[in-house]
Amino acid sequence: MTDTKGGTTPPRKRLFVSLMGFTCLIVVGLTFLAWWVPNRGLANIHPQLPHIVGIVVAVLSGVAILGTGLLVLTTALGKDIFFTRFMRLVVIKFLLPMIELVGRGLGLDKDSIRQSFIAMNNSLVISQRQKVNPDRILVLLPHCIQLFDCEIKVTGDIKKCVQCGRCDIKGLVGIGKKYHVDISVATGGTLARKVIVEKRPKLVLAVACERDLTSGIKDCYPLPVIGILNDRPFGPCFNTTVDISKIDEALSQVILQEEPTSKTA
Repeated sequence: MTDTKGGTTPPRKRLFVSLMGFTCLIVVGLTFLAWWVPNRGLANIHPQLPHIVGIVVAVLSGVAILGTGLLVLTTALGKDIFFTRFMRLVVIKFLLPMIELVGRGLGLDKDSIRQSFIAMNNSLVISQRQKVNPDRILVLLPHCIQLFDCEIKVTGDIKKCVQCGRCDIKGLVGIGKKYHVDISVATGGTLARKVIVEKRPKLVLAVACERDLTSGIKDCYPLPVIGILNDRPFGPCFNTTVDISKIDEALSQVILQEEPTSKTA
C-alpha cells in the first residue's frame, strides 16, 4: 500500500493478527467437521472410537487456539512469552501461506498482508530480546537504494560512496560507522543469499519491498531477519529510499553495546 507520493505506509500487525484468528477458526471448524462427518461410521468400528477421535480433535483445536493467543500476546506485549522461535516457524512456514490464501478469498491486497506479516515477524524477533555483537549483524540493502545514474557503484563496497548526499547511501554509511555493523548491497535475491552464506551473520536487517522481504524471511529461517520496507516514489526497483531512523531504531534494540571499561587509578 502506498501513499500519493509513492511512500510505503507504516505496516500494521493488526491485519495479520485478524487474519490469523480468522484462519484459526477455519482450521478448527474443518477439524471439527473431519471428526463429525465420519462419527457414525467410527461408532460402527468401536463404540468408544468417536470419543477418542473427539478428544484428539479437541486437543488439536485447543493447540491452535492457544498458539494463536500466544502469538497475539507476544506481539502485543513485545515479550518472549513461550516458544517464540517455534512460533516464528509456524507463522512463516504454515500460517503465512494459509493466511495469504484466506486474504485472497476475502479480496484483500497481497502487499497489505505482506506488510502486516513483516511487522509481526519483526515483533517476534525483537521480543526475543536477543543482543547480537555488531560484527555478527548484517545490514542488507537493495541496489536500487543508490541513484540509478551514479557513476560510483557501491554494490561491492558501500564505503566507496563519495558522500554527495543525493541518495540515502550517505546516511547508511553513517549507520554502519555508528554501530560498526557490516552493510552489503545486493543486486538480487541470489546475491543476497550468497552474501548471507559468506558472512554467516547471527541476525540480518534487510531493506526491500514487500515481496522480497517476505520471501527473504521465509528463505532465511531460522536466521532472524528484521525487515524494513523501502519507499518507491518512482516505482519499484528505481531510485528507492528508506527511512534511516527506522534502521537506527531497530539496530539499537538488538545490538550488543560494549560496556565502557573502568579506569583504574
